[in-house]
Amino acid sequence: MAKKKTGLVLSGGGVRGVAHIGVLKALSEHQITIDIVAGASAGAIVGAFFSAGYTWKEILAFFKETSFFKVSHYAFGKPGFIDSEKFAKTLHEYFPEDDFQALKKPLFVSATDILKGKSELFSSGPLVSAILASAAFPVVLTPVQRDGKLYADGGILNNFPVEPIRPEVEQLIGVLVNPLPEVEISDIKNSMDVLERAYELSIAKQSVDKLDQCDIVIYPQDLEQIYTFDTRQIDRVFDIGYQAGIQALEKWPGS
Repeated sequence: MAKKKTGLVLSGGGVRGVAHIGVLKALSEHQITIDIVAGASAGAIVGAFFSAGYTWKEILAFFKETSFFKVSHYAFGKPGFIDSEKFAKTLHEYFPEDDFQALKKPLFVSATDILKGKSELFSSGPLVSAILASAAFPVVLTPVQRDGKLYADGGILNNFPVEPIRPEVEQLIGVLVNPLPEVEISDIKNSMDVLERAYELSIAKQSVDKLDQCDIVIYPQDLEQIYTFDTRQIDRVFDIGYQAGIQALEKWPGS
């Protein structure tokens, strides 16, 4: 009997994207082979590393050892706190052959053309600029120029990019790390709180509406306790993703 082709979709979610790495550990323990990957924002970063052949341990080490918020990464005279171009140097160390074709698995990443206001998917050409374009969270990371266009976070318009791989696979695993937490007036203390809440609201419905296209959904609700940029919680986020992955896969007949 021929093996079923399996796809993996990874949503955006800031530091909550580390939960994807926990899911990768669960997939490896269940000996589930992924054939094709799609991701947005943090999911695009994890997806790129995974598609390049890095293990879940190596990807977790990258997130723990690499900081977006180094002084050397700060943007000056650009629309954002962190200069995406400076962070590109770090990614080039992990992807020395800067091309989608160098990956071991096909990868699609979503990004938002902020001039024309439309979502685009990258699956060929330079890899690093595509990853950065997908991960360029508004205000935090500067937009990324590519092919004469200006791109920001893929999660703005397509946080859960099932479209390019659903027709290509018999089984689709979706990992959504954006549970919408309940908040009180007292929780909104500063401009970053407003930005984060607006972002959460904007992507919640468009992501959840696509869940029925997946054969299995891993949706760790405990992540609602984690703030988008709380890098102190990496180990906890990883464990939440792992536990959610194990629980979901143990009930899935495809595993």
